[in-house]
Amino acid sequence: MARMEKRPPGLWSIVAFKLGKGVAFLSLAFGLWSLMDNNLPEDLRQLLNQFHVDPEQRFWSDVAARAAHVTPGNLAWLGSSSFLYGMLSAAEALGLFWRRRWAGWLALAEGAFFIPVEVFELSHQFTLGLAAILLVNVLIVVYLYRNRKRLLVPAGGGAESPPVG
Repeated sequence: MARMEKRPPGLWSIVAFKLGKGVAFLSLAFGLWSLMDNNLPEDLRQLLNQFHVDPEQRFWSDVAARAAHVTPGNLAWLGSSSFLYGMLSAAEALGLFWRRRWAGWLALAEGAFFIPVEVFELSHQFTLGLAAILLVNVLIVVYLYRNRKRLLVPAGGGAESPPVG
């Protein structure tokens, strides 16, 4: 009887993270597209009234003034960008779920691409949220790189495929 390899929890955590990110960006895309024909300042005013927040407070009036300058073209561009990034994240998640080498390299490239950007941003303004994102990103890149031969299989699968299940 063949020895069953344990499911690698690190890989499944990355799959869940990538899938969650993909769903979040796809949801954002559809939300942005749904706002394209709306009067954003009026929608904001109605939302604030529903939550019993005074829309005349300076912060909210500033937000409404900025929302007045958002064009349908801006929303379409942001929605399309969010959709493409969401699809990329979902494809990475599915590829990693099936333990495909191309998905591992794609996740490595994406993570490595954002590390210098995040370091640059942290050097200008430190926030715990951005530091946490950088830490998670570095951990994903290091984990996938160190374990790539054990976790991922070539595109054709073959005899060296680790058991899935």
